[in-house]
Amino acid sequence: QVQLVESGGGLVQAGGSLRLSCAASGRTFSSYGMGWFRQAPGKEREFVAAIRWSGGSTYYADSVKGRFTISRDNAKNTVYLQMNSLKPEDTAVYYCALDRSGSYLYTVPAGYRYWGQGTQVTVSS
Repeated sequence: QVQLVESGGGLVQAGGSLRLSCAASGRTFSSYGMGWFRQAPGKEREFVAAIRWSGGSTYYADSVKGRFTISRDNAKNTVYLQMNSLKPEDTAVYYCALDRSGSYLYTVPAGYRYWGQGTQVTVSS
């Protein structure tokens, strides 16, 4: 079994920054890709960013490209999401997830097997 625990969410003004962390335990973290998704009230869960097991490849949703950066530290079993130039439309619950195979950069929820409980990010205008 895998446990994923997100932290770092909060309330920030537009233009500000936050850094989310996701700590993993219970499995060989470094063999699998990781992703970040978000879900706003009344909307479907949407892809934000993904990173391969080695950290050498990343992929971003167009809406966050150039503002968000995903990274990982396999020694600490942790993946990060640095969020800069935040906008009110970034307000959502953010979830980290561990993928099913480690072979691809998945951009859909079905590509991920384990999920964290989520952390709230609220951006005020």
